[in-house]
Amino acid sequence: MNLIESVESQYMKSEIPEFGAGDVVKVNTRIREGQKERIQTYEGTVIRRAHGGLRSTFTVRRVAFGAGSERTFPLHSPNIESIQVVRYGAVRRAKLYYLRDRTGRAARVKERRR
Repeated sequence: MNLIESVESQYMKSEIPEFGAGDVVKVNTRIREGQKERIQTYEGTVIRRAHGGLRSTFTVRRVAFGAGSERTFPLHSPNIESIQVVRYGAVRRAKLYYLRDRTGRAARVKERRR
């Protein structure tokens, strides 16, 4: 193990659930407003997951009030309180960028049985 991996391993989280592209997740993040701190939930479909050790990220897309929004989260960030998998999606691709062009029923992902 080289020096970089040994330093990164100290900061990696171990309680991350198994999830991937197509899954619906709830991400609870810590939001700091002045002196106060609160938890904000962002729920949506994972459209990509970029693996890279400590630098791994995942992007969650949601549609609220007709407007789509995407947010990219660092997986091992201390600002992420928890990640909960709501539903597992059955997809055949690693990156679901095509969901950006679809709305309504066309944007749905079939559920995978676990």
